[in-house]
Amino acid sequence: MVTTHELGHIVLGLLGGGQLVHAELRPWKLPHSHFVPDPHPLATLWGGPILGVTIPLVLAVIIRRPWSWFIADFCLIAGGSYIALAWISNEPLLDTARLLKNGAPRWQIALFCLITIVPGYARFRNQCVCWLQPAETIHPPINQKEEH
Repeated sequence: MVTTHELGHIVLGLLGGGQLVHAELRPWKLPHSHFVPDPHPLATLWGGPILGVTIPLVLAVIIRRPWSWFIADFCLIAGGSYIALAWISNEPLLDTARLLKNGAPRWQIALFCLITIVPGYARFRNQCVCWLQPAETIHPPINQKEEH
């Protein structure tokens, strides 16, 4: 999720005419990217959360396997939760504070959190419940008679 999120910042930053000065995508480091100049900082900033959830969803549609939907739904929860928790913490280096500083309306941030966290949680929870059920509750043994 953090890789697709950071790739979103990079792609939108480059498409917006920004000059990429530095990018960190290694999984054992905190991913980040810096553009100087960044003519469209809101587009660059929104690129991370939006592509961070969209790329896994598109891949799940293409792959069409339960595990790919599991990952995509996790990315919905993680992406929306990151933006929501960064909003609560108001940490100036995180995306939400930077979005607000660059003029993003609060309603857009709230809408993003709503449309990612709610369906992501519902789908992810259902998948977890399904996958964690004992096999007998999903497919009872054929030779077992029903008891009344």
